[in-house]
Amino acid sequence: MIQHPPFVTRHVCNFAQQSAEKALKPALILEQVDFPKSHDLDALRNLLPDNWQVKQQYPQLRELTNWIIESRYPLHGDHPTEEEAIDSASLAQGVWQSIYQDLLSRGCLIEHQ
Repeated sequence: MIQHPPFVTRHVCNFAQQSAEKALKPALILEQVDFPKSHDLDALRNLLPDNWQVKQQYPQLRELTNWIIESRYPLHGDHPTEEEAIDSASLAQGVWQSIYQDLLSRGCLIEHQ
């Protein structure tokens, strides 16, 4: 979305949060960790064993977690700025890449298009 402006910043932030969440959950499944139905990225990340890179590389995901509420309820607060949207997308991409690398190192074959 960011590469093809104009974009709605709250949508970018929502998708960024969802992307990071959808990256964390397969890692938890691989580790056979039961996890609650939650959008709290810090709580989900903290359930991973310490040898996952994402725990050291991204110790604070609260800002990304907050966008799930802000983006779904646009009257709840201010709209994210373009800079916040870009930062959120970058953070989510970093989380995804970190987990992707750890999944590969654990022998998971991941195909993407």
